[in-house]
Amino acid sequence: MVGRRDLIELEEPREKAVLVGAPLKTVPPRLAEEHLQELERLVDTAGAEVVGKLLQRLDSPHPKYFLGEGKAEELRDLVKEVGGTLVIFDEELTPAQGKNLEDLLGTRVMDRAEVILDIFATRARTAEAKLQVELAQLQYMLPRLTRMWAHLSRVRGGIGMRGPGETQLETDRRMINHRISRLREELERVGRRRETQRKGREAIFKAALVGYTNAGKSSLLRSLSGTDAFVEDRLFATLDAATRLVDLGDGYEALVTDTVGFIRKLPHHLVASFRATLEETLNADLLLHVIDISHPGWEEQKEVVDEVLEDLGLSHRPQVLVFNKVDRLTHAEEEVWRPRAAALFARPSVFVTSMEEGGVEPLRDLLRDRVRGRNREVEILLPVTSGGMLAEIYREGEVLGREVEGNGISLRARLPEAVLGRLRQHPGVKIHDGA
Repeated sequence: MVGRRDLIELEEPREKAVLVGAPLKTVPPRLAEEHLQELERLVDTAGAEVVGKLLQRLDSPHPKYFLGEGKAEELRDLVKEVGGTLVIFDEELTPAQGKNLEDLLGTRVMDRAEVILDIFATRARTAEAKLQVELAQLQYMLPRLTRMWAHLSRVRGGIGMRGPGETQLETDRRMINHRISRLREELERVGRRRETQRKGREAIFKAALVGYTNAGKSSLLRSLSGTDAFVEDRLFATLDAATRLVDLGDGYEALVTDTVGFIRKLPHHLVASFRATLEETLNADLLLHVIDISHPGWEEQKEVVDEVLEDLGLSHRPQVLVFNKVDRLTHAEEEVWRPRAAALFARPSVFVTSMEEGGVEPLRDLLRDRVRGRNREVEILLPVTSGGMLAEIYREGEVLGREVEGNGISLRARLPEAVLGRLRQHPGVKIHDGA
C-alpha cells in the first residue's frame, strides 16, 4: 500500500517556445526589441517557457514563410538545437504561411493573435466573456481549418470520392458558421440585457477606465472604490468589465467601469467580439485613459489605445489622461512631465498612483468637479409635505442653501437634468435657474 508521503504530484510539462520577430525595417530597432519582449510576456502569461528568439528586419513579408528562406532554415536549426515544441511569430501569419512553416519546421506554429486568443480563453470568467472569446476563436479558426486540423486534409473530387456527400472539412465549416451565428445571437441578447441595466442608472455620472493592458486600471478602481477589484501584475489579468460605485466626497458619486486592456496588434475578431463589454465605454460620460508613465514605451502604448478607441468610434468622447504609477518616476522625471502632459496632448490630465496613500485623490477630485459641473444650479420651491422629493434632492444633488417660507421649502441646489425632469412632473414644485 502506498502512503501519502510516497505520492508524487505531476505537473503538465510547459511548452518550449521559440519567439520570432520580423518587423519592417521602418520600425526603429528599440521598438522592435520591445515588441519581442512584450511577446515574451504574453507567452509567459499563456504558460509557456521561452527557450529561444530570432529577429529579422524585413523590407516586406515573404509570401511563403514570412521570413526569408535562409532565415526560415536558420529558424529550423534553432528549434532543433533548443528542443522547441512551439514557434510563435510576433506578426500575423496567413494560413498558407503557417502551413508552410509547420511543414518546414516540423513543429506547431502560432502567431501573436493566437496567443492573445488563448490567454483570453483561459482568463474568461463570466458567461458573457466566454461567449465573446469563443466567437473570436471560431472566427480566427475558420480560414485556418485545413492547417489546424490534420484530419481535414481530404478534398472533394477524384475517383471514389465523387458524390452528394460533404467532406469532413465542409461539414466542420458549416457547423462553425452555425455556431458563430448562435453566439452572435446570444451576445445580442446579452447586449439588450445590459442596455436595460444601463437605463436604470442613467442619472448617475459614469466613467470608464481604458488603457493598455497592465497599465494599472484595476488597481486604480480598487483604490477609488475601496472594493476588492481583482489585481494581478500580468497581461490581461481581467477580461470582464467591472463596475463599482465610487464616493467622490461632498455627496457626489460616480459609477466607474474597468474595461479589458488593449494591446498592440489586438486581433480584430477579438475587438468585435468584446464590443458588448466595450459598450460600457460607449455610454460613459467620461473616458479615463490610463497610462503607465513608468513604462519606457508608454507613448507608443498611448497611440495604440487611441487607435483602438478610434476604431470603436470613441475618439471624440470626453477624455482625461490618467498618468499612473508616478511613484516609479524620479522627482526630476515627474517635474518634466507634469507641466508638459496637458500641453503636449491637448487633453486634461492627472498624475496618480495606487501605491501611496492619497495617490488617487487627484483623480477623485477631477471626477467630483466633472459631476458638479454637469449639475445645473437651480432655485426650487417645494411644499413642506414633499418629504420624498426633498430626500431625493439631497441624495442626488448638492444643496447649497435652504429656507422655510410659509408652507414651502426654498432650496438652492445643483441637480442632474434627470432629477430636475422628475421634479417638474409634480405640479406643486416650482423651479427657476439659480444663476
